[in-house]
Amino acid sequence: MQMSASASSLGPGGLDLTQAFFKPIQNTAPPSPSKRHTKISVIGVGNVGMAIAQTILTQDLADELALVDAKPEKLRGEMLDLQHAAAFLPRTKINASVDYSVTVGSDLCIVTAGARQNPGESRLNLLQRNVALFSNIIPPLAKYSPDSILLIVSNPVDVLTYVSWKLSGFPSNRVIGSGTNLDSSRFRFLIADHLDVNAQDVQAYIVGEHGDSSVALWSSISVGGVPVLSFLKNQQIAYEKETLENIHKAVIDSAYEVISLKGYTSWAIGYSVANLARSLLRDQRKIHPVSVLAKGFYGIDGEDVFLSLPAQLGRGGVLGVTNIHLSDEEAQRLRESARTILEVQGQLGL
Repeated sequence: MQMSASASSLGPGGLDLTQAFFKPIQNTAPPSPSKRHTKISVIGVGNVGMAIAQTILTQDLADELALVDAKPEKLRGEMLDLQHAAAFLPRTKINASVDYSVTVGSDLCIVTAGARQNPGESRLNLLQRNVALFSNIIPPLAKYSPDSILLIVSNPVDVLTYVSWKLSGFPSNRVIGSGTNLDSSRFRFLIADHLDVNAQDVQAYIVGEHGDSSVALWSSISVGGVPVLSFLKNQQIAYEKETLENIHKAVIDSAYEVISLKGYTSWAIGYSVANLARSLLRDQRKIHPVSVLAKGFYGIDGEDVFLSLPAQLGRGGVLGVTNIHLSDEEAQRLRESARTILEVQGQLGL
């Protein structure tokens, strides 16, 4: 079943009204073949998927948006709801279907679908169900859009990004997890709030697992180009390490707090993923902390593992990983974070 955007065949017998409504000018030529048509597919139309879709539309990031979900009624309702806002949005063709063929020719496929945790269910069992779910999602996406970039948002994002890489057969630069991009935004907000500055003037990263073993890179934080910890040391201004740890803990706990208050997170991850989509499709070459194949970086050796590192993103996906300075403690914590993810991967028997 496929639900398309709109049709111009409104006249009697399916007459294409565009032919009657518009009279072509003389001596025309077809559109330039260099003009790019950008298509994004969003898999999963839950709260997160729709927040991402809505942000993509308002930011005019795609010429065509395809939605896929297993629930046809909800899917059609969400598609219609977006289409009815057409008069207030940049022109984007919106399609929806339970059939993955609707995603054909996508430049970017964003996966938000995931199984919900049942009461009393272990995280490992939930993850195993999500792996089974992804085995029905990733191969058809790879089939219909073999040159696309996969952007995984479903949790646990690092392990599922690894799973998507394996299932797709794509090169590692075209499989990315949303990772700690949002965590780093929360981190920047909290630091900016402490210093009473604009968060856009704060350069700060959370790396590693998108979860409890994430690592705050305090040694490289700067505000307005000024390295914070070096400045405090040079000015002989005392600070407590516990204060820094509390800020990091607030970052980790912030998602749980939002979920406890409203039942889910949506808007912040919507803006975060749209931000990544812009960098990828517009070839912005911006640096984002996202989940990438980390083997060979910062002493992470052995088995393949995906975790968040500051990476440059562009039209080709991951263009490179920033050679950012880590303190010895930060490097050790990052390797421990990698081991945490690998332990979970090992239990899956992939």
